[in-house]
Amino acid sequence: MNLQQTRKEDPEVNLTSLIDVVLLLLIFFMVSTSFVNEAEIQIRLPEASQEPAPTEPETLEIAVTAEGRYLVNKRPLVNARPDTLRAALIKVAGDNNDRALTIRADAEASMQSVVTAMDVAGKLGFVNINIATVQSGD
Repeated sequence: MNLQQTRKEDPEVNLTSLIDVVLLLLIFFMVSTSFVNEAEIQIRLPEASQEPAPTEPETLEIAVTAEGRYLVNKRPLVNARPDTLRAALIKVAGDNNDRALTIRADAEASMQSVVTAMDVAGKLGFVNINIATVQSGD
C-alpha cells in the first residue's frame, strides 16, 4: 500500500481561446459602433417672413447703333464721345454700380464702339456687364 500522497498538478488554464474571443468581441464592437462625425456641414435654411422681398434693381442698357452712336435706356445721346456716355451713365445710375448693365450692339456696329462702352462702364465700377447682339432689321 502506497500511503504517500501524490502531488496533484495545478490546473492549467489555456488563455489562447479566451484571447481569441476577446479580440473577436473587440472587432465586433468596433465595427458595429457608430462614430460621431465632427466634420458635418452646417446649413442654415431660409425662413419665411412677412416682409416683401426686396426688388432687384432695374437693369441699365447701352445700345450701340450701326453708326457707332449710343442709346442709354433707349434715349439717344447728343454725340458718341466717351465723356457723354460716362455722364449719361452717371445720371441714370448714380452711385449704384451693383446694377446689371447690358450692352446691346447692332450686328453692323464697330467693335471699337462696343469696347469703348465696356471701358466707360468698367471705369465707373460696373462689374455685372452683359453683352448682347442685335441683328439689323433688313
